[in-house]
Order: sequence, then structure tokens, then C-alpha cells
Amino acid sequence: MIAAEITMPAPLCPGDTIALVSPSSKVKHEYIDNAAARLRSWGYEVLIGEHAYGAHGNFAGTPAERLADLQGALVDPSVKAILCTRGGYGAVHLLESLSPEEIRRHAKWLIGFSDISALHAAWLRAGVASLHAPMCKHIAEEAESQESTCYLRSVLEGRMPCYTIPSHPLNRVGEVRARVVGGNLAVLTGLLRTPYDVFQEGTILFIEDVGERTYKVERMLYNLELCGVLPRLAGLIVGRFTDYNEDPGMCMTLYEAVHARVAHYSYPVCFNFPVGHVPQNHPMIEGAVATLTVASQGVTLRF
Repeated sequence: MIAAEITMPAPLCPGDTIALVSPSSKVKHEYIDNAAARLRSWGYEVLIGEHAYGAHGNFAGTPAERLADLQGALVDPSVKAILCTRGGYGAVHLLESLSPEEIRRHAKWLIGFSDISALHAAWLRAGVASLHAPMCKHIAEEAESQESTCYLRSVLEGRMPCYTIPSHPLNRVGEVRARVVGGNLAVLTGLLRTPYDVFQEGTILFIEDVGERTYKVERMLYNLELCGVLPRLAGLIVGRFTDYNEDPGMCMTLYEAVHARVAHYSYPVCFNFPVGHVPQNHPMIEGAVATLTVASQGVTLRF
């Protein structure tokens, strides 16, 4: 459930502190170190969580350890933004222990994507905007001038982005201004009909995923259609779906399967938007109002 009112965290200033925490899977240490160096070069202080480098099976620590780092960064008045080091799996372990009141009281940017979609849902429930955006590996490895990196830095500094991308044959033209929510399709459908359900009438939904076969994506979309989610959207942004092989036995591509599920609605739809497990992973401001314009010559998303 999304709060009725959404607070935008304050922009960062030179000298502000960004905390790096690992709420899900374990991460290569060099990604943390190199991302921290990049953030310091932008003029920020960096606080690395006690368990950010940790390992507990596939995870960066026990649920209690990962929660302690996240909650510690949340309530620390010196920390102005929280960058999740990576996704993977495990953020769902923390949801019930996160207080919506504390998230709202200490409103600050939460940054990440993939499995971090679960935490974005917690921020939306609390009424605080967050950043579906690149994490440590991207910040550490991509060039300073890389487009998504530049957009991330700009948003943190308080400049709202406007994205323009080419048209796609499956797009449906139209224009709408509405609240933007979304993230990893598998994570979000796993939270359907829970207190962390982000699927709300009249929103612009963006979706992406990794390693999901076409029939699994179609099954999730049928779930959303049968639950009444897809008919009530204001717009749909279909991001990048990666690390899968098209299945000839499905008689359609993955994008065609998505298109088929929304073909009988009238809201604007765009495909191949640069969001997901790809280098061009443009920051999406969860909970912010934006204008989506899908035209024959291209697509614009203006926050």
C-alpha cells in the first residue's frame, strides 16, 4: 500500500554522508571500495556499514546484522542517503522489522534496484520517495560520464531528470501525468496483496527483471491482470528484461507477451526503457509524479 502523501528527501550537499549497506546478498569488496572512492570524488563522505562486507551463506549477514546496518543508517542524523551495495535476495527478510514511522521521521534517499524493490515498497508505504537506481558495481565500474551515473548524481543534487528514448514498434501512444512506482517484477508480484503492495490505481508502473523466462513473466502479468492491477494503471513503462532466452514454443517474444496483456487497455505504454540489469539503468524516482509522453517519434519521461 502506498501512502497518500509522499515526501521527497532533501537534496544532498557537498560534505554530506552517504551510508553503504548490504541488505540482501553478499557483495564483492572491491565494488564497495571503488564505489566509495567515486562517491568521495563527488564531494561526499562515506560511511560503510559494519556488516556491508559480510557473508552468511548467500547473504551479506544474518537478517539481524543486515537490519542493524540499515536501521542504523536510517536513524543516524549525519547520514543523508543510503546506498544499497547490491540486490540479489534477502531484503524481504527485513520488511516486517522496518518501522514506517521511523522511515517517515528520518526521510532520506534509499538507492538501489532489483531485490531492493522490496525496500522501495517499504519506503512508499511510509510515504517517502526513493531512488530505483544503480548500485556499487555500476558506480565502481562505469565511466564518470556514463549517462545513468550522471543522472544519479544529478538527482542526488536535487535536479529532476527528463529522459528521452527512441520509439519502439510495440509502443502505444498517449500522454499521462501520474505517480511513478515499480521495480523488479518478480519481487513486486511477490508482495501483491500484502502491506507492501505498490500496485495502485492511477499510477505509472515500470517493470524490469533478470533471468525470468517468458512464460514466467506472462504468468506474473496474468496474475496482475486477474487481480485488477493492469486495467487500472495510468501508464506502463516496460524496462529491460535480461539473462533469458526467447522460447519459440511460446509463439511470441517476451515483449510481445507483455504487449498482449495490455493490448485491450488505452493508457500509454512504452517498451525498451533504459531501466533494469543493464548499464543504462536510469534512476526512477519511486513515488514522484512525472509526465509520460509516448509519441510516434519517441518517448519522454519528465519528473
